[in-house]
Amino acid sequence: MTTPNPAPLDDDELDRLEALLETPELEDAMCLDEIQGYLCAALSGPRPIDENDRLVDILGGEEAADSAAGREAAGLIRRFAAALAADLAAGRPPVLILYPKGEGGDGPRDYLPWCHAYLAGVDMADEDWFDCLEEEDGEAAGEQADYLDGRLFTLLVLTGDAEAAAKEHGEAWPEGDERAAIEQECQEDLPQAVTDIHRFWLAKRGAGTIRNESPKAGRNDPCPCGSGRKFKHCCGRD
Repeated sequence: MTTPNPAPLDDDELDRLEALLETPELEDAMCLDEIQGYLCAALSGPRPIDENDRLVDILGGEEAADSAAGREAAGLIRRFAAALAADLAAGRPPVLILYPKGEGGDGPRDYLPWCHAYLAGVDMADEDWFDCLEEEDGEAAGEQADYLDGRLFTLLVLTGDAEAAAKEHGEAWPEGDERAAIEQECQEDLPQAVTDIHRFWLAKRGAGTIRNESPKAGRNDPCPCGSGRKFKHCCGRD
């Protein structure tokens, strides 16, 4: 018997989630566009970020996550994440949630918060994406790293990090119409890029090539150094 795909949140549920995220209890929570970007990364990688850790990150802290608004929002976010994971795993690029740059719903869509949240999700992973690849031997590992780097480049263009890196190394960056064309291409490519990255990691997990010689502490676990603090506030801060 085939298990049905999780149902995505309907418009009323998305509106409710947005309203919850704007309550005083969740003043440090991510916005809906940031949640989608963060989750696309958090569900990818060598291993998905633990669900409880994801919710604490998204909702702005443990106290916020434990509030009445946080608990209700968490239920909606779990369903949102499950539907998103099913789409990514099936190779269906997500329909991006993007807010306009201008106030009052005017102006072009703002990709910056979405991409920043995705890259934050990459940084939050328990295992560094590229360090994990470097543990493998052979030419294939280098090719995989190049592929991953290439797909992430789409996001780095949209955040401006690619331009900053180029200028830091004394390289020219396109201007005018050429720059606009590259940014437009990356905007159009973004849903496919994050889907490709997710399926890349799914394939690696299935192939059993991701090695972890010793158990790693979760970010909310006690730090193994014995300090008594949580791992993310101690040795896991970097």
